[in-house]
Amino acid sequence: MILPSSYRKNPVNRDFALFHCNQCYAKEKRPPSLVLSLTRTKTSLSIPKSKYNLVEKTSETLDIREPLREVRDGYLISLNIGTPPQIIEVYMDTGSDLTWVPCGNLSFDCIDCDDYKLMSSFSPSFSSSSYRDFCASPSCINIHSSDNPFDQCIIAGCSLSSQLKGTCSRPCPSFAYTYGEGIVSGILTRDTLRVHGVSSNPNSIREVPKFAFGCVGTTYREPIGIVGFGKGPLSFPSQLGFLQKGFSHCFLPFKFANNPNITSPLVVGDQAISSKENFQFTPMLKNPMYPNFYYIGLEAITVGNGATTQVPLTLREFDSLGNGGMLIDSGTTYTHLPEPFYSNLLTTLRSSIDYPRAEDIEARTGFDLCYRLPCPNNNINSLVTDDFPSITFHFLNNVSLVSSNGNNFYAMGAPRNSTVVKCLLFQSMEDYEEGPAGIFGNFQQQNVEVVYDLEKERIGFQTTDCASAAAFQGLHKT
Repeated sequence: MILPSSYRKNPVNRDFALFHCNQCYAKEKRPPSLVLSLTRTKTSLSIPKSKYNLVEKTSETLDIREPLREVRDGYLISLNIGTPPQIIEVYMDTGSDLTWVPCGNLSFDCIDCDDYKLMSSFSPSFSSSSYRDFCASPSCINIHSSDNPFDQCIIAGCSLSSQLKGTCSRPCPSFAYTYGEGIVSGILTRDTLRVHGVSSNPNSIREVPKFAFGCVGTTYREPIGIVGFGKGPLSFPSQLGFLQKGFSHCFLPFKFANNPNITSPLVVGDQAISSKENFQFTPMLKNPMYPNFYYIGLEAITVGNGATTQVPLTLREFDSLGNGGMLIDSGTTYTHLPEPFYSNLLTTLRSSIDYPRAEDIEARTGFDLCYRLPCPNNNINSLVTDDFPSITFHFLNNVSLVSSNGNNFYAMGAPRNSTVVKCLLFQSMEDYEEGPAGIFGNFQQQNVEVVYDLEKERIGFQTTDCASAAAFQGLHKT
C-alpha cells in the first residue's frame, strides 16, 4: 500500500515526497563501516581503471565513504552499478527506502519534467551481472507491499501448484511508486553495486552482489533517481548490512553548488557513530504505522534573542493513525511547518527584519518572505553582512540547534542595481491531514554534521564547517 506523504518543495517547484509503508524487517548482521560522499556539482562519471582493478569481492562489511554532489535542490550520490560498471547519479534520500535509477538513455520517459536533460541512466543489457528479480523474492513482495508471498507470482502468471512446489521462476511484476505529486514505474532489478570502503588503501572498493533496485523507464515529475536511506529492507543501509549501525552526513552550503572540486562527506558504519561525545542527541520517535522513516520531536522555536515559542504537540506526537511528528529528510529542500504556527513564525520574523520586502519576487517564486539587501557594485562578495535573526530549533532531550541566516535565507539570483534578493526557505505544511506534521529539510541541515545512530535509536547534531570536514576526509580536488 502506498500512503499519502508530505509535500517536498524545491526551487524549481518540483513536488517530491514519499511514504511507502513497509511493515517487515530483515534481520541484519552487525557490520563495521563505509564512507560515501555527496556533491552539488558535476563530477566525472567514470571510475579510473586502476581503481576498478582494486575491487575486493568480500562478504565482510566495511565502513563506506562516498562523496555527495550538490545540486540546486539536494545532494547527489554516484552509484557504481553493473559489470562493467555504469555510474548513475541519484538523490540521497533519508525519507524513502527504494533505490531506483533511470533506465535507458533513449527509452527513459519523464513526463512533465519541463526541458530537463537526463544526467545519467542505467542500461541493464550492457551489464553481464544484471537480472530481473523473481516474483517470490522477499524484495519483490516488499516493493509491492504485500503480506502474501503468492500475490506477485499470481500476477506474474504462475500457477498455484508451481508456487506450492517452489518451481515457478517468473519475474517480479512491474511496480509503481508514488512521491507526493510524482510517480515512477519500473521493474525490480538486481546487479552488482560497488562502494568505496574505508581502509588503509584509499582506492579500495567493496563489491555488493545482487543489490536490489528499481530500473525505472517512466516517471511523472521525477527526472532524477533516488537512493533510499530509510529503515526498510529495500533501503541502502539495510541491504549493505548497516541497519543496526548508522550513518552521518555533513551537507556543504548551497554556495558550493557550482564548485566541482569539493563534495560533502557521507559516512556509513562504525565510523559514522563513534567518537560523538560532543554531539547533542535527540531520540528517534517510533511511529508504529510508518516504522521505516526518521522522526524527531520539535518542542519549540526561538527567533533571534526573542522569546521561545512552543510549537503544536503534533510536531512531537502521533495520532492513532500514525500522523504527526517531524520527519527529518535529506530529500526535502525546505523545512515545512504546520499552520497556524507557520504564519505566526512569519509574523515574528517580519517584525525582526528592517530590509524592504521584495513582494514582486514573492509573487513570482511563491516564497513567503523575500527582502532586498544592499550589495555594492553588484559584487556578492561585498554584500554587507545581513542581520537576519537566527532561528533556533529546540528538539526533545534539551537539544538546541541554531540555524543561522545562511541556513534560512537564500539569494534568488545574481545582484542587480546594487541589491540582492534573499528569500526565506521555509514553507507551510500544506493540506496537512495525513503523514508528518512537519519536515526538517536539507537547507536547514547545511554546515551541520547529522548522525543517524540506528543502534541507539537517536539522531545527533553538531554545527560544523562541512567544507573543512570534506577537506580532512580527502574530498577536495586539487
